[in-house]
Amino acid sequence: MVWWWIGNIVLLLVVAPVLVALLNRVLAALERIRGASDEILAGGVRLAGELDGLPQALATTDRTVRDVATGAARYGGSVGKLLPPKTEN
Repeated sequence: MVWWWIGNIVLLLVVAPVLVALLNRVLAALERIRGASDEILAGGVRLAGELDGLPQALATTDRTVRDVATGAARYGGSVGKLLPPKTEN
């Protein structure tokens, strides 16, 4: 029975404070993660507000790419006519 009481005292005086200290460290890290995730969420909401003009900008980009591709094809065809034919060795 004496050993039982000694084990209980060791548990209360050694193990319990160690567990409380470890739990405190875990909870502090959890609070830092929560703060960072809140900042990320706020930044994402601000970014989503900036995307209102995106469909119009993408349409402009598509038209520009199509126009450039058409011009490049015409230029490549003209250059192909100016170059001498390829000879095989």
